Amino acid sequence: MADPESRPGSSATAELLGLIAQLRVHCPWMGGLTHASLVEYLLEEAYEVAETIEEGHPDAELQGELGDVLLQVVLHARLAEERGAFTFDDVARGLAAKMIRRNPHVFRPDGSLQDSFPATVAEIEQKWDAVKRAEKPERQDPFDGIPQALPALARAQKSLARAARAGLGLPAGTPVPEGEEELGNLLLAVVRSARDNGMDAERALHAAVRRYQSDQSDQSDQAPS
Repeated sequence: MADPESRPGSSATAELLGLIAQLRVHCPWMGGLTHASLVEYLLEEAYEVAETIEEGHPDAELQGELGDVLLQVVLHARLAEERGAFTFDDVARGLAAKMIRRNPHVFRPDGSLQDSFPATVAEIEQKWDAVKRAEKPERQDPFDGIPQALPALARAQKSLARAARAGLGLPAGTPVPEGEEELGNLLLAVVRSARDNGMDAERALHAAVRRYQSDQSDQSDQAPS
């Protein structure tokens, strides 16, 4: 394990990095952490942030929950630094470069602002998609990069958004609910029906999304270029 540096500089981020480095050496529990053992905490903290926002909790609570998510990022970066892979600064620099690269509608390649900006979200999405294709030309499937581990509803919604932008066919819909409350009641009723009939709604939706992605990917491959 690399020797932790003394707390560098005076910034809050530098102080946090120094504290974590010390904890990795002097706290047996913290010292025993691995990337794999941290995964459950990363997911849990992300859900807690979402709950805080959705339930309208005070800003002080949101601040604390965001700190818990940041701790997960700092820990993963520290583990990587100890084995000589990358540092927290590398993560931050990479993210800054990605934001410049992925947003050519706002930034020039050197990071300076463009003279004018697109007027619509649709234009921005088109630019995003073009940049992503240029970055990873091996990704031909429009659904590449959607995590398999996403909850089924989130995965379904993201898949349909990708399909719509790619001009692929969309599954048949149902009458549009008048609001999110009605939609929530409808979804809850579907889950209740699944439970009453001994079925798992999450598993069923995951399977439906897989079938949809596979069908659309096959059609995309067969379409003339």
